[in-house]
Amino acid sequence: MSAPLLRVRGLTKHFPVERPSLLRQKGQLLKAVDGISFDLPRGRTLGLVGESGCGKSTTARLILRLIEPTAGTVTLDEVDVSGADPKTLQRLRREMQLVFQDPLSSLNPRMPVGVSIAEPLRFHGIGDRRERHERARELLQVVGLKRADFERYPHEFSGGQCQRVAIARALILQPKLVVFDEPVSALDVSIRAQILKLLLQLQKDFDLTYVFISHDLSVIKRVCDLIAVMYLGEIVELADSEQLYRAPQHPYTQALLKAIPSADPTKRYDDLGVLEGDVPSPIDPPPGCRFHTRCPQRMAVCAMRAPKFHDRGDGQSVACHLYDETA
Repeated sequence: MSAPLLRVRGLTKHFPVERPSLLRQKGQLLKAVDGISFDLPRGRTLGLVGESGCGKSTTARLILRLIEPTAGTVTLDEVDVSGADPKTLQRLRREMQLVFQDPLSSLNPRMPVGVSIAEPLRFHGIGDRRERHERARELLQVVGLKRADFERYPHEFSGGQCQRVAIARALILQPKLVVFDEPVSALDVSIRAQILKLLLQLQKDFDLTYVFISHDLSVIKRVCDLIAVMYLGEIVELADSEQLYRAPQHPYTQALLKAIPSADPTKRYDDLGVLEGDVPSPIDPPPGCRFHTRCPQRMAVCAMRAPKFHDRGDGQSVACHLYDETA
């Protein structure tokens, strides 16, 4: 069996509190990501899902080493990203790319989109000006735009078209891994479907591996092979997409799936499985299982010790005392 393209072990990011307030003291730590681990095989898509503030975007930036981890390791194609020296890291940047949520704000408004797409080639010293611009025109066609769009500026495009430009820019270095941080949440539903279809086709054509971040489980279901459910900086369930939607194990995952909007008019508000209470502060998370303060199936042990990950078989693992025979 071949090694996974992306391997994450014990990845942790704690931010020190710099501005104290009534609820925060200087020197406290905000535990944005707290010891997550997973493997992502080549050519597959991992979906990171969870409520706002659970650590999804921080995880993306840690994987790409846009921010430094507090602890843990990230390995891309058996090369250590988290411990790489500057020269090695610059080479690794060619192999992993990021597509942001808001495409318009990620593009230089004073630069033609074709030049923006070609800019990574210039930064890495690849090709001459004519070759870089020709490659950018080719990628404009690949993502469903026209070669003539090279000279246009970001404000002349719709949101969906700007996202296509951002995708082309991410692909121009021929990366192995592309991380998408809520890439369709700002788009209309019809445009969203077109972008998702494009991403699936590009993955097939270029043998790409994706990390796809979203709070929308209906989107995750369509594009992801594996799903990691995050809550308050931790992964609480990791499973194949089909298995997770068919038989979710963790109470938090079950609540998220129940909250997916349905076209069925007989499904009333009482059937949505709305969780009670607010997400605790990542500065002072609850003891034991971090979800126990909102869990409808909590037990006494949940407040006393954190659950371990249990392999449920069929590619499904869950961190919950419900599946611990000793609990």
